[in-house]
Amino acid sequence: MRAIQITEFGGPEVLTVVELPDPEPTPGLDLIEVQTAGVNFADTHQVENSYLSPATLPLVPGSEVVGTRPDGTRVAAFAMEGGYAEKARVFPAMSFPLPDGVSDGQALALMVQGLTAWHLLRTTTHLMPGESVVVHAAAGGVGTIALQLAKAWGAGNVIAVASSDDKRALATELGADVTVDAGEADLKSALEKANDGHKVDIVLEMVGGTTFDASLAALAPFGRLATFGMASRTPPKPIEAGALMSRSRAVLGFWLAHCFSRPEMLQGPMAELLSMVAEGTLKPIVGGTYPLSEAHRAHEDLRSRASTGKLVLDVRS
Repeated sequence: MRAIQITEFGGPEVLTVVELPDPEPTPGLDLIEVQTAGVNFADTHQVENSYLSPATLPLVPGSEVVGTRPDGTRVAAFAMEGGYAEKARVFPAMSFPLPDGVSDGQALALMVQGLTAWHLLRTTTHLMPGESVVVHAAAGGVGTIALQLAKAWGAGNVIAVASSDDKRALATELGADVTVDAGEADLKSALEKANDGHKVDIVLEMVGGTTFDASLAALAPFGRLATFGMASRTPPKPIEAGALMSRSRAVLGFWLAHCFSRPEMLQGPMAELLSMVAEGTLKPIVGGTYPLSEAHRAHEDLRSRASTGKLVLDVRS
C-alpha cells in the first residue's frame, strides 16, 4: 500500500510517500480501505516529536480516516497505526457509520476537531446559556466548529479571535458576534472591549505564550480557560494557585486521547455532531484537499497559519 512514512523527526520535509506491506487483519480490529485522511495540528508536533506522547520511528502519521469496511459500510474512524495510508486498522467502537449527505471532509472535521470542540464546551468548561465565549484560532478546525456550537447551545456573546480580515469574516459568517484581531498589542483589553467592557466567562485557547497570558487576565470570576494546544510552541507564564483563588478562576486542560479508553465519550457526541451536519445546523469548513504525495504541503500550510477549517488528504491521488 502507499503511505506517508517518516524515518527521522523534523519538519514537513520528512513526509515522504513509500510502499509498505498491507496491515495484517487482527481480531477485534476492522481493516478498512482508506479514501480520505484528516490532517491535524497535532500531526505537525508528532512528526517533530514534540507532542504530548513521544513517538517512535519509523512512523506513519495520522489519527483519523474515512473509508469502507469489507462489507462496504462507509465509516469515519480513528486509526490506531497511522491514517496517512491506503489501509488502516481501527477499533469498531471508534468508527462511525456515515449518513448520506455528509462528505468525507465534513466527517473528518468532526473527528478530532469536532469532538474536541464538543468536549471543550460540554465536558471541560460546562458552557451555560448566556455566558460569553472567546474562541481563539476561530477560523481553524476546532474554532470554526466551536463557535457554531457555542451559538447553538445558547452562548450570550461569542468572540472570535483570528489573524486576518478573511478569517474574521469567515468567523462572522459562522455566527460570531464580535471578532478580534489576534495581533492586537493589548489582547486582554481587546477581549474585554469585545465583551462590552466586561471580563469573559470562557476562553478556548490553543496558541500558548502571551495569548494564553492575556486570555487568563481577561477571565471573569468563575471564568474557565480551557487549553488544548500550543500552536506557538511557546509556553505561557507559570500560574500561581493563589492567583486563581483570588479571582475564582479555573484553568483546565483537554486532550481528546483521554476519551479513547471511554468510547461512550466519543459515540454520543459524534452521533449528535453528525446529526447536526445532516440537518444543516452545523457546517464544518473543509479548507483544503491535498493529494497524499503533498502531505508535506498540508503541514506547511497548517504551521504557517495560512489555512482555514479542516485540511484533508485524498489518499487515492
